Amino acid sequence: MPRERIELRSADEVARIRDACAIVRDVLAEVAEAVEPGVTTGEIDRLAEALTEARGAKPAFKGYHGYPAVLCISLNDEVVHGIPSPGRRLRSGDIVGLDFGVVYRGWFGDSAVTVPVGKISASARRLLDTTREALGAGIDAVRPDGRLGDVGAAVQRHVEAKGYSVVRDFVGHGIGRKLHEPPQVPNFGAPRSGPRLRPGMVLAIEPMVNAGGPDVRVLGDGWTAVTVDGSLSAHFEHTVAVTEDGPAVLTCS
Repeated sequence: MPRERIELRSADEVARIRDACAIVRDVLAEVAEAVEPGVTTGEIDRLAEALTEARGAKPAFKGYHGYPAVLCISLNDEVVHGIPSPGRRLRSGDIVGLDFGVVYRGWFGDSAVTVPVGKISASARRLLDTTREALGAGIDAVRPDGRLGDVGAAVQRHVEAKGYSVVRDFVGHGIGRKLHEPPQVPNFGAPRSGPRLRPGMVLAIEPMVNAGGPDVRVLGDGWTAVTVDGSLSAHFEHTVAVTEDGPAVLTCS
């Protein structure tokens, strides 16, 4: 079977993706600030939609394969794709994954962050810190003429050294004219394996890290993925361009 084509974007096209990513960054930051005990996940989703519309963009997730909301909001043992609900209130001690994307003038941006609700346990804080660091390790491995496997290997190495596990059922992806484009970007693998990294590639790198084992299952809603063992899970993501000088994080300020 022929390998799927990986698009190489021009400097102008990367700039257009960066414009979409700036909206993702700003909206996600405002949404994260709204996370507090007593707020419902439905209220957070409505805020994200209003902020997106105010910036002239469209939500990337709403309607995608039938997904019903603007944000994916995943609590505690939920790994990804949690559906917001007007009846679900946040409680102090929760950790909340916020996954968000937009399409702006035909180009997509995507990012995720996991945030605490009120005061969280030391073990939950350590999981969040480790997952954020793992994303940084993966980004640091982005080098022109490197390999895609270097990214996943860097994430996996950092996560497992801290005693956690990397989810294997869900991976990152290319992004540009579509939300999901080739290549897939696993958070595990062997160094110096996989497609060569070329300037102009744009990747959504998104470690999903479990405090327990790596196995997940999807609930009856057909979307929400949870850890099989009930352990906490965290998720961080940035959209990153490969340049001649290394990685350019498009969803950072």
